[in-house]
Amino acid sequence: MPAAAQEQVDVALVLAVDVSRSMSPEELQIQRRGYAAAIASPEVVRAIEMGVHGRIGLMMFEWANESHAREIVPWSVVETAADARDFADKVLADTTYGQRRTSISGAIRHASALLADVPFEADRLVIDISGDGPNNQGTPVTLARDAAVERGYIINGLPLMTRGGIGFQFNIPDLDEYYRRCVIGGPTSFVIPVIEWAQFPDAVRRKLILEIGGRTPEKPARIIKAQITFDEPYDCMVGEKIWRRLREQYFWDP
Repeated sequence: MPAAAQEQVDVALVLAVDVSRSMSPEELQIQRRGYAAAIASPEVVRAIEMGVHGRIGLMMFEWANESHAREIVPWSVVETAADARDFADKVLADTTYGQRRTSISGAIRHASALLADVPFEADRLVIDISGDGPNNQGTPVTLARDAAVERGYIINGLPLMTRGGIGFQFNIPDLDEYYRRCVIGGPTSFVIPVIEWAQFPDAVRRKLILEIGGRTPEKPARIIKAQITFDEPYDCMVGEKIWRRLREQYFWDP
């Protein structure tokens, strides 16, 4: 159903989906079908029904480079199984086209603007961001993350630790740690990594259930501001450095 002004929802959730060319066309379709299946699943509908208000606000956009943020489904109130199926049908009805570069910081800023203008009253404001590589364009991701957290937003991560697409050179082996240290933030924030595409629908379903209920996994990710940690410092500019190195070698702009 369309979002109603000032309607109360348990969570306003922005689904920010990576469509950079580091993923193959087949993987982009798996991703889209996985989101649709998870949203319409009985488990997610049951989690919505168990909330205080029994409804959530949900929207989806695709992102890649700093200037690419394309709305797939506008803000909608999802309360019933029919609402969830309608949202999922809209996800499936659209077509994904891969875009150059990976700007997680741009995606966070766009999602933050959407939450700042959310058309209903929400108990929690959450950004759900998926991606298969580190930030390599735009402002440093930690600056965008910290700005969003300061505004009261929660950022959760779905790092896709798969292989494929023409931009495989941007893959890093510890993308889950990169997301934990550089991308996520806010109370109850967490990372659920996807190692194989077969895991994707279940990972999205589990992630949505946790976000709807305002819970964290049994082993929650630690909430760490940029580089403020007792662990060894993590290089959150690794993606930018990989891009510069490859550009110098191949004059290539993925």
